[in-house]
Amino acid sequence: MTARSASTRRLVVMDVDSTLITQEVVELLADHAGTRELVADVTERAMRGEIDFAESLRERVATLAGVPVSAFDDVLEKVTLTPGAPELVAELQRRGWTVALVSGGFEEIVAPLAARLGITHYRANRLEVEDGRLTGRTTGPVIDRATKEVTLRDLAAAEGLDMADTVAIGDGANDLDMIGAAGIGIAFAAKPVVVAQAPYSVPGPRLDAVLEIIDGQA
Repeated sequence: MTARSASTRRLVVMDVDSTLITQEVVELLADHAGTRELVADVTERAMRGEIDFAESLRERVATLAGVPVSAFDDVLEKVTLTPGAPELVAELQRRGWTVALVSGGFEEIVAPLAARLGITHYRANRLEVEDGRLTGRTTGPVIDRATKEVTLRDLAAAEGLDMADTVAIGDGANDLDMIGAAGIGIAFAAKPVVVAQAPYSVPGPRLDAVLEIIDGQA
């Protein structure tokens, strides 16, 4: 660990689906609608950057219409943290660094995950609910790649940190803007388009392996 990395306070912003956790939440929800194969195909194309994220989100969420909100509990039980994720978060918090989650997934799952890890900063999409069932629409602004970068910048400003002292970690095309804007941008177990454009890359499987990159920066 370099002297600077040991003493410098940082902001670390992470994607959630396929980064902090091993699954894509929208696919777990799609199991309850019988549309997983369709949703998984659209997710893959979006993460490769082949289709616009907001368009892909609308298409995938539309297939969830009618799913009961009780499905959230089932999904939370099935969600698996990426190996090394709890250890990474604990170490960052031990150092007094700010950890945040920003997700193109859903707040209904991200919020309890964040609480489980002691993370207070998070931003994600919200699913619209009527009469206890999903409508097949989201509510509020879509958390797309541009919004992820804005969130990174806003959090850095709120924490009084220079962008040089920020870290962004993600796996899909939706993460490229924040990865490019961060002082240290890391592709984790990422799609080829992200690996090609990110300054740093960790193939996995352990998320805490990113510490070697972070601590190697003077």
